[in-house]
Amino acid sequence: MIKFSTCYIALLLSSVAFAAPASSSITAHSSAVVASFAAVSATKSTVGSASVVPSSTGSAASSTATVPYISLNPNYPLWDSSDTSEPQAERGSLGATVIGPTDDATVKQNPDLLAPPTTDGGSVPNAKWPMSLSHNRLQTGGWARQQNTDVIPFAANMAGVDMRLESGAIRELHWHKTAEWAYVLKGTTQVTTVDPMGQNYVANVGPGDLWYFPPGVPHSLQATNEDPDGTEFLLVFDSGDFSEDDTFLLTDWMAHTPAEVLAKNFQTPISTFAEVPAKELYIFPGQNPLPPSAAPISPAGTATTPYTYNFSSVAPTQVNGGTYKIIDSTTFAISKTIAASEITLEPGAIRELHWHPTQDEWNFFINGTGRVTIFASSGNARTFDYQAGDVGYIPATMGHYVENTGNTTLHFLEVFNTAQYADISLSNWLALVPPALVEAHLGFSPEFISTLPKTKQVLVGPSNSTSST
Repeated sequence: MIKFSTCYIALLLSSVAFAAPASSSITAHSSAVVASFAAVSATKSTVGSASVVPSSTGSAASSTATVPYISLNPNYPLWDSSDTSEPQAERGSLGATVIGPTDDATVKQNPDLLAPPTTDGGSVPNAKWPMSLSHNRLQTGGWARQQNTDVIPFAANMAGVDMRLESGAIRELHWHKTAEWAYVLKGTTQVTTVDPMGQNYVANVGPGDLWYFPPGVPHSLQATNEDPDGTEFLLVFDSGDFSEDDTFLLTDWMAHTPAEVLAKNFQTPISTFAEVPAKELYIFPGQNPLPPSAAPISPAGTATTPYTYNFSSVAPTQVNGGTYKIIDSTTFAISKTIAASEITLEPGAIRELHWHPTQDEWNFFINGTGRVTIFASSGNARTFDYQAGDVGYIPATMGHYVENTGNTTLHFLEVFNTAQYADISLSNWLALVPPALVEAHLGFSPEFISTLPKTKQVLVGPSNSTSST
């Protein structure tokens, strides 16, 4: 039998008491720790409802031989935006009330910042940016606001723009140093382009549909009159420091080229350019565009690889807890640097615990409210709360989940700077390694281990049990 000094056990008890916020649970939890240390050499102990049984080889021992058990105390968000009470920086016995000035509206949207779960630890950089806090560029006919490394410094691999065009309005002919991927939020947008071989392409895309333009490929965007309000769409770029202010615009180039050079290039009198704008247009009013069938016919033909994808017509996969559908270059061939998944979560459901092996994740929340805890290794973890219009960012390899914390459907996008979508599921991983390893690490009973899914769940429905015992 292994012996432990009174001093050592007291130290363990004090560390557990600090981690557990509810005084009634501290006593029970501390007792469980003492019991586990006193019974290390026993053949079986119990953690909550999970049985811990040594492996059949006898070589595996419970993880509690070296560290105490986790706390089973719940760590739910303590309020939401509709709460009429005054939020306080308290969780159980930890923290204290707020007696200085505070922004209650912001605090109510971010309960896990003021009163974080006790499972949070260390430091994780900010992973949330509301587009409503972005400076908006207002134009005649529309607007644009963006998120990049200026507001989420560690979002190195992707940036986003939320753009609105009134009916008939035009986002002028332009190109970028980066690729542009888009998801239409509302209305119908007509996109045009010409590729390096002189092949042209014109198409209309509606809500839930996509387009993609590789770096350097010129294009334009115009709202049709199919929706009287015009269109709004989300743009994602495969570089975190992208800025809409650095776009190569047709009018800007023309205005900065000597008129005689323009005349020589187009083989026409200088007077032809009398009405060229002296500076960029960016977004400006226009007439309803003609249908794509009216586009000029190129001698080189029409682009053979489509620049748009009718993602809205793809049937989502329905599972317990919601739906999901995935898009990458295997189905949208032109999209070589951006892949995505579109997810709906029912109240209480979660996007299962997982990580992405090599690519950062950029999120955009379309409807509902969600919660994400990012595990950054070495004891570093932080929890963030999201609402519609928010951007989230999770670096590659960091473990996380997305939970619907509201009472309506949570609808969001996961976007990646990669040609092919990939993730690793925690439950699936544990189901496919030798059961004795899982038992030795986590104390799960063989019966429970046998229920772990051998195929990815992706989404998990609401739990039937919220008890901590």
